[in-house]
Amino acid sequence: MEQLTGWVTDNKIPVGRTAKTLFDWLNANASGLFDAISVAMEALIDAILAGLEAPHPFLFIALAMALTWALQRRAGTCLLVGAGLLFILNQGYWTEMMQSLTLVLSACLVCMGLGVPIGIAAAHRPRLYGWMRPVLDLMQTLPTFVYLIPAIVFFGIGMVPGLLATVIFVLPAPIRLTQLGIASTPPSLTEAATAFGATPRQLLWKVELPSALPQIMAGLNQTIMLSLSMVVIAALVGASGLGVPVVRALNSVNTALGFESGIVIVVVAILLDRMLRMEGRK
Repeated sequence: MEQLTGWVTDNKIPVGRTAKTLFDWLNANASGLFDAISVAMEALIDAILAGLEAPHPFLFIALAMALTWALQRRAGTCLLVGAGLLFILNQGYWTEMMQSLTLVLSACLVCMGLGVPIGIAAAHRPRLYGWMRPVLDLMQTLPTFVYLIPAIVFFGIGMVPGLLATVIFVLPAPIRLTQLGIASTPPSLTEAATAFGATPRQLLWKVELPSALPQIMAGLNQTIMLSLSMVVIAALVGASGLGVPVVRALNSVNTALGFESGIVIVVVAILLDRMLRMEGRK
């Protein structure tokens, strides 16, 4: 048995070496593609950050409360959002919150822009979804720190590798929930629309997507929450935001700084969740 164990360990499958070879080849032969992706991501991040930082904090709070009222029609939720943002301003984390929101919104745009079409295609092609499912499982179960290594290799340090790692980790959520929503469309609706002569495009836009809207919005909510959970990990590769004080507190064993920044992250998560809850709308 010891000889058999030694043979197994001596003939190691070159998983890591193969991955390194692949990354080296991509870095050498696809640098132009990665540069183009980096430029596009940086432009998206800069545009969103500029838009968030343009209004005065009090004007931003008023706009956030107005958006909450438009989405939820609940005065209590609007007051909660206003109080939460005032608390963040009081604690001195306003700039960091804007940077983290930039990362979250950028990840949402990329993930929903990719996830919804892929989810629709997967719902219409069950065999395709069967092939995709192991890949989606791998994307969600692989430790997120592993994504940072190729991200640094291809994109260097900064917000872009943090955004890339966030997108890879978060993307399965909108894909799965969109696929679930489209596949769960009542057959009676699709049969009635087909009987009245609806084309496949009309069937998608006027029947399937409206029926799947709650699941798609749940996918958006999950995308935001999972993106926010990545702010600390993204800070390890130079991404700005609320993760930076957490990492600084960890390195210096600063309990006060760590607790403050952690509470602020929780407050942001609660505010975003309350603003986007489907059951609160009328």
